[in-house]
Amino acid sequence: MYDYTIVGGGILGLASAYRLLQERPGASLVVLEKEPGLARHQTGHNSGVIHAGVYYQPGSLKARLCKEGAERTIRFCEDRGIPYERCGKLIVATDADEVERLKGLEERVIANGLDYERISADRMKEIEPNVAGMAALLVHATGIVDYSQICEKFAEDVRSAGGEIRTGQTVTGIVERDSEITVETTSDTFTARTLVVCAGLQGDRLAMMSGIDIDFRVLPFRGEYYEVNRQRANLVKRLIYPVPDPSLPFLGVHLTRHIDGSLSVGPNAVLSFGRETYSGNYPVPQDMADMMRFPGFYKLMARFAAAGLYELRGSISKSVYLERCRKYCPALTLNDLEPKEPGIRAQTVSADGNLVDDFLFLETARSLHVCNAPSPAATSALPIADEIVSRALRKAN
Repeated sequence: MYDYTIVGGGILGLASAYRLLQERPGASLVVLEKEPGLARHQTGHNSGVIHAGVYYQPGSLKARLCKEGAERTIRFCEDRGIPYERCGKLIVATDADEVERLKGLEERVIANGLDYERISADRMKEIEPNVAGMAALLVHATGIVDYSQICEKFAEDVRSAGGEIRTGQTVTGIVERDSEITVETTSDTFTARTLVVCAGLQGDRLAMMSGIDIDFRVLPFRGEYYEVNRQRANLVKRLIYPVPDPSLPFLGVHLTRHIDGSLSVGPNAVLSFGRETYSGNYPVPQDMADMMRFPGFYKLMARFAAAGLYELRGSISKSVYLERCRKYCPALTLNDLEPKEPGIRAQTVSADGNLVDDFLFLETARSLHVCNAPSPAATSALPIADEIVSRALRKAN
């Protein structure tokens, strides 16, 4: 019997395993991942941004965890020799309405205690010659990293501390008793005193497998990217973001530098017909059936019908996608945009059709389920792991 079983080999599962073994040296622990390798889903398909916490309500848990998480992520990278860069984020207003909204964003940046600079159009031309706009905010603390590399280091430390990591372990059943909880997989059985589930796109299904009565579902949203031709990857020196549109539930298409020297454009956000359909947006019968049976799906689609059509146009037409980018980076051309594998975001949606925007933990006597970990979950992985570990340790006592 193990002391702890953790389901999920993404950044939250691995960070939790890493922190548990720091808090309980010598504890027996196993991490179960259904894929043949680690960080194969949201962690391995995200933008690689170390977020500063620009958009979050001042004083909120998200704002606090993001700022703390960014600092701890950078310290971990420095300690373990992981490449990162604090390149900064330029949030660009391209018309009068956006300039007005930028003022509100600036107030939030100040309230969150972030180091920033207000940028005029002339100054923008000096620091980013290929970017066009009327005004901007430059947030210095934003950075870039490869979160898969962070996961590899977490995994090394887990194994060094005596923990196990077992890949190719798809969970098929969870059985809880008074003194133990058993996870059945396609090839084995694992019994522990405490179970932690960080299953991302499969989080709702594993919660139900544990017998939890949930009033939400995970709906997958496909984030489609293009990679900018490598010969043009030096178009910008920083991350270039638009001013958020309050009518859209996501941030909008932006230019993202990556730590490997590449530059990407995206993502948009369109409903995915499957939870793990990276090669194409084809329907997966079980995933589609789960959506169609959930009343919150129809309410969400009705609420965001206009936003959905807006995103769909960009998905269907490369030219439309390009024009949205050219609004603040007119130097881009169709020939610059090359295919890039999409990401699929696990968006938890309530029964009344609202996007669940905060962290959501559900528990049984022997298990803890992380049912929603929205952006900036990768940036905030270490402080989120502290919360997970605190709850898991209370179960063990």
